[in-house]
Amino acid sequence: MLELILFIIVGGIIGWIGGMLIGGTPGGIIGNIVSGLVGAWIGHNLFGSIGPEIMGIAIFPAIVGALIFVAILSLIMKVVK
Repeated sequence: MLELILFIIVGGIIGWIGGMLIGGTPGGIIGNIVSGLVGAWIGHNLFGSIGPEIMGIAIFPAIVGALIFVAILSLIMKVVK
């Protein structure tokens, strides 16, 4: 149970970093967690496990994946408005 909580916290921090670099993540804390976890998945599929890992998440690919995910999500949100 503790591993799941730490995994979610790491995902939230990665999503927050990605959102700060792009200009904000839609959805607040939940949006940060989702963008961090989806970004980790995208980054892992694109770049593999390059660099240091925390809780099984490679940090650099996860941040790049979160940047990609937040950028796409921000574009979709602008089109919908």
